[in-house]
Amino acid sequence: MTTTDTVTDTTIPFFPPDLFEADRDVLLDVVREVATDPAQRFILGERTARFEEVLRADLGSADVIACGSGTTALTLVLRAMGVTAGDEVIVPAFGCAPLANTVLGVGATPVFADIDPHTLVIDPDAAEALVTPRTKALMPAHVFSVMADMPRLRALATRHGLRLIEDSAVAQGAVLEGRPAGTWGDAGVFSFVQVKSFGGPGEGGVVVTGDLELARTVRMLRNHGQDGTHRFRHHLIGLNSRFDEILAAFQLRRHPGLAGRLARRAEIAAHYTERFTPLAAHGVVPPPPGTDGRCYYVYTLLAERRDDLKRHLAAHGVESHVYYPHPLPHQPAFAAAAPDGHWPHAERAARQCLSLPVYPHLTDAQVERITEAVLSFPT
Repeated sequence: MTTTDTVTDTTIPFFPPDLFEADRDVLLDVVREVATDPAQRFILGERTARFEEVLRADLGSADVIACGSGTTALTLVLRAMGVTAGDEVIVPAFGCAPLANTVLGVGATPVFADIDPHTLVIDPDAAEALVTPRTKALMPAHVFSVMADMPRLRALATRHGLRLIEDSAVAQGAVLEGRPAGTWGDAGVFSFVQVKSFGGPGEGGVVVTGDLELARTVRMLRNHGQDGTHRFRHHLIGLNSRFDEILAAFQLRRHPGLAGRLARRAEIAAHYTERFTPLAAHGVVPPPPGTDGRCYYVYTLLAERRDDLKRHLAAHGVESHVYYPHPLPHQPAFAAAAPDGHWPHAERAARQCLSLPVYPHLTDAQVERITEAVLSFPT
């Protein structure tokens, strides 16, 4: 641990209100810069193009297309791949709503696969058992601090002739077997909503792909089906999913510090895991240790007495957060797509997941206070 501070009696928030405090001047500068630019280009301008190029260089990918959000990035990919009514897309039964609602939004059917009980990402064996002649795509998601098993999922997709869509919304900067998150699939997506590892003060996302024809289609779909050469000529029925120049300028200015912020998250997570591993015998299980395929957007415990632990932490001035308290097929919006089924590992995760603060500007003293609060939970 490297950052020092003194412990106070104030509550440590899960969602910090000072997330961009160190970047206040940067944000004000870029608002003025874009607002007073003679070009008066507020979306899809030269800053967006530069941001796309920076990410292309980071990832070694053929193309990166910035769009309005991570959710619409998934929609753009599904539409560009021609996924439509009558098709099935295999998705994890545990995770964020866009995994299901984007599939339903293009008229296709999400088919829910159970997850690995420890890593909480889609189980490749469970996914393969669900492949049918109607299956068009496989859409795994990286969850909390662990990337999905992309080598096995890539092999599965190839074996069955499926498109592989990598929901890497939470995993920018993660690397598995030397290959960056977002580049394992036919397409991947990132999200820049404020709480993500490379979040900004607003909505935004990108599509990452090595398929230049797919990229060309996504680029048209994000801007009402226009190809960028002839304005008001619409080749496809597209969407309004355009990237904001202020966000692009802000992300360009913050990009050099991303590696340091990711390293601090990983340092905090490693400290937690080292201290919490002995708790597994008492019903509190940390995520798997290691650095390969890790993306510490969120640090999540599995606790048999999750609600008791949450109350205990609150009493010690530590806020925690429950992500996904219901598996996706149990959500009212998606239940009709899964009238029958049982997803025991997803159901257990929904009952037991509890996330701790892991943002990079936590001080050493705050990290230790969070650690001691968890360790003092009566077993």
